This record gives sequence, structure tokens and C-alpha cells, in this order.
Amino acid sequence: MDLLSDLSLGFSVAFTLNNLFYCFIGVFVGTAIGVLPSVGPLVTIAVLLPLTFGLPP
Repeated sequence: MDLLSDLSLGFSVAFTLNNLFYCFIGVFVGTAIGVLPSVGPLVTIAVLLPLTFGLPP
């Protein structure tokens, strides 16, 4: 039963509004940058990496 309680705790943390907002923004920005020609995943990660320094762990 410990597995089910840990699983429910993980889902309750993952589905908070703050985390869902960051997920939506990440998908939106990733799609917007992904459709640009000659901008691949490595360039996108390099451009967006400084934005993550201010986020809480």
C-alpha cells in the first residue's frame, strides 16, 4: 500500500496549477521555437536554459 500512497502523492504534486502552468508554457514555447527553420533542440535548450535558474527546485 505504500506504493499507492507514494503514487498518489506524486500525482497530487504534478497536477498543481503552478506545475501545469509551467508545463503549458514549456510546450507552447517548445512548439513555437520548433517550427522555426534551422533552430533545433540543442539551440532551444541553450537559449531557454537561463530561464530555469530562477525557478525553485
